[in-house]
Amino acid sequence: MRIAVDVMGSDNYPLPDIEGAIQAAREYGDEVLLVGDQSTIEATLSKFDVNGLKLTIIHAEEVVTMHDKPGAVGKSKPNSSMHVGMNLINSGDAQAFVTAGNTGAALTIAMLFTLRRIPGVKRPALSSIIKVRGHQVILVDIGANTDSKPEWMAQFALMGDIYARKALGLQNPRIALLSNGEEEEKGNQAIRETHEILSTYPQLNFVGNVEPKEVLSDQADVVVSDGFTGNIVVKAFEAFGNALSGLIREELTRDPVSMLGGLLAKRAFNRVSKQIDPFEIGGAPLLGVNGVVIIGHGRSNARAIKNAIGQARLAVTGNIVQAIHDGLNVSQSMREDTAE
Repeated sequence: MRIAVDVMGSDNYPLPDIEGAIQAAREYGDEVLLVGDQSTIEATLSKFDVNGLKLTIIHAEEVVTMHDKPGAVGKSKPNSSMHVGMNLINSGDAQAFVTAGNTGAALTIAMLFTLRRIPGVKRPALSSIIKVRGHQVILVDIGANTDSKPEWMAQFALMGDIYARKALGLQNPRIALLSNGEEEEKGNQAIRETHEILSTYPQLNFVGNVEPKEVLSDQADVVVSDGFTGNIVVKAFEAFGNALSGLIREELTRDPVSMLGGLLAKRAFNRVSKQIDPFEIGGAPLLGVNGVVIIGHGRSNARAIKNAIGQARLAVTGNIVQAIHDGLNVSQSMREDTAE
């Protein structure tokens, strides 16, 4: 397997990006293509023992920053590490691309300038994968489409279902619609119309509406929303996790008795911390574009980059792009048959 990594992506590039790529090459044995400024990559690699690892440098002259406007960067920086990395998929030189860079720019470059959409996909969707009681839950969309139409969200559900089956190995993933209540009539018009559409899909294990509390109590495997709501929810989850961790640390160091209790419960706290740590997943797929693209958090450390590459391997092994193409065609045929 050959996976391209944008080593100019994270907030602290290139060190965590390159170190994570080295860890992945060592653990998985695959070839990792390091995409970015050649001199910068060579200087960073000199700090590590990379003998025997399959690492290839792919030079890219330009860098997409977190301050670049997604709508403009596609044309203004055609030789960026994002453009070059995604075009490696188009040329067949890589099977996946991993970046912790500007999410909006990655979406724009993938959809409009390099990979384009899978035939039949109305809108690509950003996803996030969180751990809930030891299980992985896919949230989709989390920001690619602010105002989503019901037919788009229905496709998000189909793509999420396929990813859960093919990449994460779930046999019969539970598909849910994020709303402000469990009842069928809850939600705005778009949510209610999406609920109606999903109820007609016999191939989906649609369990209805869920609130955030159901998401965190392991009552769904794929949770669908419009991008605006999904973005707020995933950021709220991250903020709550960080705040809770900080509060626990603060209280456990408040007095000697609390410190002793914390020491005795350290193993349990470490397990909980690992569950809510986003770096344990590393990244999540941009669903609907014609190639495997995994997007990680800008704050990614080396472990996060390594795990994001692991997510890319799962998507490639599951042949996600072809599976989504075939799955959408089957769904369309089933709907046409039902209409007749």
